[in-house]
Amino acid sequence: MTAIFVTGTGTDIGKTFVSAALIRHWRAAGRSVDAIKPVVSGFNAAAPAASDPGALLEALGRPLTAAEIDRIAPWRFAAALSPDLAARQEGRVMEFNALIRFCDEAIARKNDFLLIEGVGGVMVPLGGSHTVLDWMKALRLPLLLVTGSYLGTISHTLTALHVLAQRNLDIAAIVVSESESERGGATLGDTVATIGRFANGIEVVGVPRLGSYAQADPAFDRIARAVEIA
Repeated sequence: MTAIFVTGTGTDIGKTFVSAALIRHWRAAGRSVDAIKPVVSGFNAAAPAASDPGALLEALGRPLTAAEIDRIAPWRFAAALSPDLAARQEGRVMEFNALIRFCDEAIARKNDFLLIEGVGGVMVPLGGSHTVLDWMKALRLPLLLVTGSYLGTISHTLTALHVLAQRNLDIAAIVVSESESERGGATLGDTVATIGRFANGIEVVGVPRLGSYAQADPAFDRIARAVEIA
């Protein structure tokens, strides 16, 4: 069984897009795959289809029901803030040990592919003194690091790589998900090439902007192969 943790250099850069595309890739190949996104901020209960759990369930071919959302995303918060702040607004507390148990149980249940999608970026606070980095360290799974092609992304990506290396975490691949060109920045190809010079042999794959979650791209073949051998 392959379990992979999908993390990113920040929020709204394409983690769910990449996760959903990989799910579709493996399902099309006849593989068994599941996904969880245990922690979600900015969740609108009135529009679950527009949420990250909704996108993952659609890719999995699972019904968009309250039970299914609970199954893959038990910690949901309304405010689009870091989980610790969003939880505080609701008078709740993120229980780190419960989060790790939930993930371990999901890993133990599956016999093929499991994607665990994180929340925000590598250093997002979860609660207390714990961050997403601590979550990844506790699970010790190979990582898929998703970044963008926006102006500033190279520095953000190299910073994330440095932090992950300090914790001795393995990165299966780096995915550069092409950003909207609102603030300029280098081309997707130049961004991929520059990050690759500093990636110490980690495969860097560029994914162009696609019209929908369902649209395929050959880049996902490369990403899937990198994950499968991790």
